[in-house]
Amino acid sequence: MGHFYFVRHGQTIWNVENKICGATDIALTKKGHEQAMQTGEKILADKLEADEILYSPLMRAADTAKHIAKITGIPARMEPRLKEQNFGKWESTPRDGAEFQKAKMQFLDSYDGGESMFRLAQRIYNLLDDIRKESDQKTYILVAHNGIARVVQSYFYDMTNEEYAAWGIDNCEVVRYDFS
Repeated sequence: MGHFYFVRHGQTIWNVENKICGATDIALTKKGHEQAMQTGEKILADKLEADEILYSPLMRAADTAKHIAKITGIPARMEPRLKEQNFGKWESTPRDGAEFQKAKMQFLDSYDGGESMFRLAQRIYNLLDDIRKESDQKTYILVAHNGIARVVQSYFYDMTNEEYAAWGIDNCEVVRYDFS
């Protein structure tokens, strides 16, 4: 069976300020652009081969993917299902706020106008099922968000609710996932 790579977008000002970005369209910082270009160089240096980059429609992921595509020559296209979870009333609030940490454990809650964890998981699991079907013929790099990374991780590994809520990856970290 095949595999794919997952990359979280580069740094944003809200990452620096410890705020929840969610579906709010926040731009990369200068460092975020630099991280994205370094990730493209790392993909080349590590000889990671991919046929296509799929990226979230939010500018922080789109710009990261476009930097990687320019450096590696891998074609890139927007995949709407990779958009970050909408955290509703929690967007722009502190990531480590006690009330938000408690709310994150409520997987059926839509956060007053947002998207529940269950709906997010359905959207991402459907995308991963589609990628799995093509994985013998095509390798992708997915460029998206920490919330999406969490769901991808849960597709491959059992996690408790606490582990799920706490799990994450760094900006521009590259993770490989193998279909078995």
